[in-house]
Amino acid sequence: MAKQTLADIKRSIECYVGQEVTICANGGRKKTIERSGMLEGVYPSVFTVKLDRDKYPIERLSFSYTDLLTESVTLSLAEKV
Repeated sequence: MAKQTLADIKRSIECYVGQEVTICANGGRKKTIERSGMLEGVYPSVFTVKLDRDKYPIERLSFSYTDLLTESVTLSLAEKV
């Protein structure tokens, strides 16, 4: 696996803005949180995912690129049904 920098990670997810993605995050104590939504924005230090208000009580989640680098968060394109 090639080493990536934070800038490489940011560039690689910029092309997915506006697309449906699935986020799997480490919730602590052997819990995994999986949410799906639209990749809303890519900013200098974080990226945001807008969730469906009907499914989830919160509207938006934000994660840092370090979360992706350390693999505490994984990002994948949502499957089209």
